[in-house]
Amino acid sequence: MEIFHSPKELKDFLKDKNKTIGFVPTMGALHDGHISLFKKARSENEIVVASVFLNPTQFGENEDLDKYPRNDERDIRIARICEVDALFMPKPEEIYDKNEPLIKAPEKLATILEGKTRPGHFDGVLRVLNKLFNIVKPTKAYFGKKDTQQLAIVENMVRTFFMDIEIVPCDIIRESDGLAISSRNAYLSEEDKLYALKISQSLAKAGAMIKKGELSTNSIKTQMLSILEPLEIDYVAITNRRFEPLDKIELDNTFILVAANVGQTRLIDNLWV
Repeated sequence: MEIFHSPKELKDFLKDKNKTIGFVPTMGALHDGHISLFKKARSENEIVVASVFLNPTQFGENEDLDKYPRNDERDIRIARICEVDALFMPKPEEIYDKNEPLIKAPEKLATILEGKTRPGHFDGVLRVLNKLFNIVKPTKAYFGKKDTQQLAIVENMVRTFFMDIEIVPCDIIRESDGLAISSRNAYLSEEDKLYALKISQSLAKAGAMIKKGELSTNSIKTQMLSILEPLEIDYVAITNRRFEPLDKIELDNTFILVAANVGQTRLIDNLWV
């Protein structure tokens, strides 16, 4: 595995390879969810590129940029074990210029749910991904379904900017107890983890209700909110795949999305129906 710190180094490495490239962008603190993305990219491409870049532009003023978990040595070890060919680990000054043009996420998608709580977040996500896609020029790029709204906004950018990239959504990876794996789980105490399980339990309850024929989103949401007590809930939303609220579940066209605070840690999870 080769490690690169500047865009030029990586571009030179990839130049004239004429091979399929699978790309996994990450912010580091790699875990089993990332490993699943690396493995899928490895199985579908001749070259696998991963980035470890804690992107400052997607964090708000009062968010956790300064305390976000970092462990470069461990990340390098994991990427090497997963047979990543090129690991890109730039510093912010290698990526950003004070005079660069800015990209904005579409208002309709970027000001609801995660975007409402984290204004400007998706602008920062698209800003960095636009750059990374231009550096790597991947054939396919791999994203986890846990960040469903982000996934939709990235797909929108790729489609509307006519980028020749296939975005590959990948299933959420969970602990054996159902907790969705996240880098921010490192913040959780053992007691916090017990409370965090309420999030996946509420989604499991929703799935069970739908399997029994319950399609009323109000009924499902009421049961979910009961399970989620006493967490500080940001939102429980049941929408179609365009993120429009639903009164009744539409099979193969529904997202059930949850965001809640567990102690000082904000967690998200979802179910695709």
